[in-house]
Amino acid sequence: MVRTFRKYHRSLAIIMALPLGLTILTGLGYTIFEDWLHLDGVGEFLIGLHTGELVGLEDIYPVLNGLGAIGLVITGIVMSGLTKSRRKSPASQPIE
Repeated sequence: MVRTFRKYHRSLAIIMALPLGLTILTGLGYTIFEDWLHLDGVGEFLIGLHTGELVGLEDIYPVLNGLGAIGLVITGIVMSGLTKSRRKSPASQPIE
């Protein structure tokens, strides 16, 4: 089962690398240019990229980013072994 999740995680990571990376970089860039350096024109361009407005995807882009991130988190948790039930070994059980 972990092998299957690893396959899905790898594929999803490749697909989501560009959109999530773009969202992260434009969010950081917006904060730096708009709030710290007070350059309004650059900030407007970056927020347009950040929300997907410049490519006409402002309605669906955040939803796809969110679903992709949730998928990566779920497959990552399953692969980490946090969801496995832990059995007590016979040596750790008390002797009656």
